[in-house]
Amino acid sequence: MKNAALVLIETQNEWLAPEGKLQAFIQDRSLFERSVIGIEKALGFARKVRMPVVYVGLRFKKGYPELANGKAGLRKAIPQVGTFPENAFGSAFYEPFQPLENEFVVSGRTGASGFAGSNLDIYLRTQQIETLYIAGYATHVCVESTFREAHDKAYTAVVLSDACAAFNEIQQAYFLKEVVHHFGKAITTEEFTCLD
Repeated sequence: MKNAALVLIETQNEWLAPEGKLQAFIQDRSLFERSVIGIEKALGFARKVRMPVVYVGLRFKKGYPELANGKAGLRKAIPQVGTFPENAFGSAFYEPFQPLENEFVVSGRTGASGFAGSNLDIYLRTQQIETLYIAGYATHVCVESTFREAHDKAYTAVVLSDACAAFNEIQQAYFLKEVVHHFGKAITTEEFTCLD
């Protein structure tokens, strides 16, 4: 557990609150329900053993200037849907996952990876963190992007398989079966809470 951190990706109202704008895109609600239970369990354990907890959210200024008038992909979709506006309900962390005073909230993020444009890497390196236990949303987009980049930046990347969710089971299964082994590994929250 030494030199490790729990990294929570987008545990925000846009994904998890009933009024969240991304609720309309969720095809398999059971994945999300399971993931909330998994994140609560992982977060409780991390706090109990005093593992650093890092919150990686999205927040954009009015007009989404950080996305540079994107013509495709998330840079186009986020402004169209109007998700994650700065200082708004959707960007706030979901109530069960509110950061404590001593937990780090990443700032400056502009892309799918938690590292994109943010202060995540510098924080992890100054804290001498080497292993990242990653959970959150969506498995096949921002969790995967962060997981891949963690590997490329020489961190040991571990995804908590039941503490993240994709829009549907096919996307979730593809990531866990076909992608994970190239960049790190997956464990369950039960396995995570048995680490010492």
